[in-house]
Amino acid sequence: MTHPDPVTERLAALTDWRGDTLRRVRALIHGALPDVQETVKWAKPTSPGVPVWEHGGGLCTGETYARTVKLTFHRGASLPDPAGLFNASLDGKVRRAIDLHEGDTLDGAAFGDLIRAAAAANAGVNAARKRR
Repeated sequence: MTHPDPVTERLAALTDWRGDTLRRVRALIHGALPDVQETVKWAKPTSPGVPVWEHGGGLCTGETYARTVKLTFHRGASLPDPAGLFNASLDGKVRRAIDLHEGDTLDGAAFGDLIRAAAAANAGVNAARKRR
């Protein structure tokens, strides 16, 4: 018997708007980067864990709270955001986040650009490490 992957299982457990939102985010990420890797990290008895998308390093996480889906970008502070999607964790020196609430609409094209920029940032960091 084949079991669904951990991200599919995690999203299936979210039967409200938060699950719908994360499923859409997941589809946008795969549309922007078809070879993206995904997993669930930080699972423990008191938490089912957090979906994490990676491409040459961490891109973003998809945390769920009672009234918010938080998409935290690992290197968000260094990414261009001309559409102004980042609306949370704006004072951080490294991370930036997008907080989505029930009924919010995420600009798919701008989000795809942000995902590709995050992957490019990881590629740049990895290339710099190889040159050392």
